[in-house]
Amino acid sequence: MKKKSSSQSAFFNLRVLIGLFIVLAGVFLALAGLGTFSAITASSAQAQQKHKIINVQGLPPGFDCSTIHEKGIDKMENLRAGLIMIACGEAQGGSTSATSTLGPVPEFIQKLLAPLAFGATDVNLITGTETSPHITQSETFTAANPDDPNQVVVAYNDSRSAPSNNISGASVSTDGGTTFTRLTKTNGQSPFANTFGDPVILYNKPTGTWYTAWIDAGCGGGGLGGYKSTTPADPNSWTHYCVHTGSADDRESGWADNNPSSPFFGRMYVSWNDFNRGGGALFVRFSTDNGATWTNERQVTTTFFRDVQITGDLATGDVYIASMNEMGGGLTNRANKMYRSTDGGNTWTNTYTGPTFPGPGRTVCPNTYFACMYPDTGGYWRHMGWGEPAAFNHVVSYVYASRNTGNGDPGNVFYIRSTDSGVTFSAPLQLNTDTTTRAQWQPNLSVSPTGTLLAVWYDERESTTCTEGNPAVPCYRMWARKSNDNGVSWLPDDTFSDVVSPLPGQPDPNIIAEYAGDYDYGKAIATKHLSAWVDGRMPIGGASQQNAFTDAEPISGGGGANLVSAASRLTHGTAGAFDINMPLAGTSGVEDRNAAGSFLAVFTFDAPVTSGSAAVVVGTATAGTPTFSGNEMRVPLTSVADIQIVTIEISNVNGGGGTADVDFGFLIADVNANRTVDRPDQTQINADRGQIVNSSNFRDDINLSGVVDIPDKYAVNANRGHHIP
Repeated sequence: MKKKSSSQSAFFNLRVLIGLFIVLAGVFLALAGLGTFSAITASSAQAQQKHKIINVQGLPPGFDCSTIHEKGIDKMENLRAGLIMIACGEAQGGSTSATSTLGPVPEFIQKLLAPLAFGATDVNLITGTETSPHITQSETFTAANPDDPNQVVVAYNDSRSAPSNNISGASVSTDGGTTFTRLTKTNGQSPFANTFGDPVILYNKPTGTWYTAWIDAGCGGGGLGGYKSTTPADPNSWTHYCVHTGSADDRESGWADNNPSSPFFGRMYVSWNDFNRGGGALFVRFSTDNGATWTNERQVTTTFFRDVQITGDLATGDVYIASMNEMGGGLTNRANKMYRSTDGGNTWTNTYTGPTFPGPGRTVCPNTYFACMYPDTGGYWRHMGWGEPAAFNHVVSYVYASRNTGNGDPGNVFYIRSTDSGVTFSAPLQLNTDTTTRAQWQPNLSVSPTGTLLAVWYDERESTTCTEGNPAVPCYRMWARKSNDNGVSWLPDDTFSDVVSPLPGQPDPNIIAEYAGDYDYGKAIATKHLSAWVDGRMPIGGASQQNAFTDAEPISGGGGANLVSAASRLTHGTAGAFDINMPLAGTSGVEDRNAAGSFLAVFTFDAPVTSGSAAVVVGTATAGTPTFSGNEMRVPLTSVADIQIVTIEISNVNGGGGTADVDFGFLIADVNANRTVDRPDQTQINADRGQIVNSSNFRDDINLSGVVDIPDKYAVNANRGHHIP
């Protein structure tokens, strides 16, 4: 755990003061403004005719602007819908009135501003050339490779090619998130041609394939599709596919089941609102063949409820959709809704509809259906209270934002928790503990395979005012709060990003003026939580603008050591020691060897460990005193009964406060690990009989002699019919 700052305010941190001084110096030395960039002027907006017909590149030819409300385009939040609103004069594109030609702040300033509390050093995802005014990047979706934690991909909206049909981007890290490279082809654009943002990024474990999903012009003009790759760092490796052929899809979300113990391992899900059906009805499509086809479609609602996010239980494979009844939009009330599928997406049940609460915001946006967090330029940064769900072992967690109508606070972040698979939820817990009336909004939430939670949100508590596009006025920082016990209790909230960011402007005329990103979605793997956000610390031309940044928080609570894997280790005569893996989440592994009740549980971390505790919390066994070797914590187990699952709790590793529970299955003679001792076990031993034990056949050596022999076969006969859940 990194050392916390002695002050919660960036204004009292010397390194932050130095950084702000450099930014301010650049502003005061400005030579000239960039002028106003607006391809669609206010006068053209006022001149809209009732049946104005538009023809805009990337949009349906001959589009009738009078059908905007009928088609629900004013309720859509994707960038394609924004282009239609701009072209029809229903919205303005972004503009800037910068007064400096100062370029981006040098990278050395970011390194000067060292991290304070949660997280490490912030990383700018936007590498390469930036050409004003097409410099808007925000709205992030993060994923990591569970088999290779060094491989991290963050997808986001990127307007660098806004005049063309490509408003989508992604950055890839091959060093665990220390550095990222923005995917760029030789033509200077991202690999995701004919897409209009709303990012989803998924990793399919069985095939090692990455999938992006966007609003895709190549899938019916406004359907869902994307690009896939097994080598994501290569911008030329991404190939196109479609999820749904449509013309009015919006707000898609996705989840991949990467748990080998899940009954739906490898299945991938995409949810969305379809404004061609039911005025925005909620749908799901899922792939049962690792993304090769997406023909399985289910209608979840018959009318419009916003698709907030789809997720799945890391342990059980159950799938959940968090939705919201926006009750007409604007600054009205909202209600959270939860839908659940227990059969791999085939059927869905509305398990929960929550009480109403006031939506966050300070004003209505220029598009009055949406609420905005800031009054700048008639309304800026639309946000309706959307958050993110997470699920682990039947516990469903959800974060969202609401305003306080009693004291005028425009936004606070709340957490609700269900212990019965999303049927009932706890009373809301306010995660931000500040006593100000400054805003907190747009939270995201990730859950790790060991049940830790990290909530991250935008937070104004360290500032007194915000001015869109002004780098001299610090506005917000990312704050976070962590739970090491799957939401039962929470550590104090603290800072996550390194600096207090100015409120970034939105200068791109091809993107609606009030846009600053509608959501961010976090992700966790066995070692860390990952989250990305829109940040304004990198001015261009003297004006703050939207960049996507990212950071990570270790899973464990202390010592910088995160649990990576667990195993049961036994020695087979002179053949040596061999490990049976015990997954950190989901169904346990199976130890089939007969060690007369004495075993060795080995826990491996991502850093050297020198102390820690272990206890058996479920099952019949006794945990001895741990020993430590490099990154390993070794726990002797005695009096271990057969035909059971033993849960071992690891805690206080290197003095940290986090805990982890790992299930160990014990079933003598289950050599094929199907959780039942049966004829296939005997068949396998017969096939390998007489072989010296090696890494491929050691499970057959039940009696630990070092050779697959007759006693191993007898062991199967003696235990035939035994099974564990």
